[in-house]
Amino acid sequence: MKKELENQLKNIVKKGLVAVDEPMSAHTTFRIGGPADYYVEPTFEEVKELLFFLKKENIPYTLIGNGSNLLVSDEGIEGVVVSFGKEMSEVSWEKEVVRAKAGILLSRLASFAASKFLSGLEFASGIPGTLGGAITMNAGAYGGEMKDVVQSVTVLDGDEIKEYSGEEMDFSYRHSRVLDEDLIVLEVTMKLQSGREEEILSSMKELNKKRVEKQPLNFPSAGSTFKRPEGYFAAKLIEDAGLKGYTVGGAKVSEKHSGFVINFDHATAKDVCTLMQDIQRIVKEKFDVSLEPEVRLIGRF
Repeated sequence: MKKELENQLKNIVKKGLVAVDEPMSAHTTFRIGGPADYYVEPTFEEVKELLFFLKKENIPYTLIGNGSNLLVSDEGIEGVVVSFGKEMSEVSWEKEVVRAKAGILLSRLASFAASKFLSGLEFASGIPGTLGGAITMNAGAYGGEMKDVVQSVTVLDGDEIKEYSGEEMDFSYRHSRVLDEDLIVLEVTMKLQSGREEEILSSMKELNKKRVEKQPLNFPSAGSTFKRPEGYFAAKLIEDAGLKGYTVGGAKVSEKHSGFVINFDHATAKDVCTLMQDIQRIVKEKFDVSLEPEVRLIGRF
């Protein structure tokens, strides 16, 4: 049965990658996660046929980008993991409009824009994710958000390809209509502004310097572990609760930035989950504030 499905996937994904029992620790920034039954990196042209096949055959599938906000179960992921990565990372521009496929890394997208003397994506240059994930979560940093630059988004809705304007995407804090309607981001058009390359690069350099100074980038993590509760900052609540440096197994609350849970010593997904639950419980007890995870838990939890 397993070989049969592998062959069917390879019959659809001819240019991209198909792997069996692929360790997801190699595909997440947490460096945690058991094997995916099947791991597929389709090209843009192969995506629609692949997803149509998986739905028709009722085969469970999970979409990922760069794996930068994911915690994958130690037991792995059932079915097919479809990765929007290097096979879906084409980018083009005309005047002040940049059009890119969902799998492009935000760092590469920001660098591309800078090379064309276009400003507006500097904030995204250090976010370790793909464009598709950034649209899904309306990613933001240092005062900028994806909603500020998005002109239109092309999505797969069931078997139908649709295009929504930026206004129609219902962007809000770490949210878009993609989450509400189970849409799949394929391509994004962004309206930027003409600028001077040296000023754009200088701004990117300054923001990345701040990131390096304030964030524990020398350890694997999934970025900010919890969303910002209204009226509070998650990192301050965690620090004020006395949890800086708090450890479960190989997982730890970063001593550099309390908003990050890091994999400092071969942490398991179970270590991270237990740590996150402890943080939520203690912060709730001390401050009566509920912390909602920003990290997505996927797989056989």
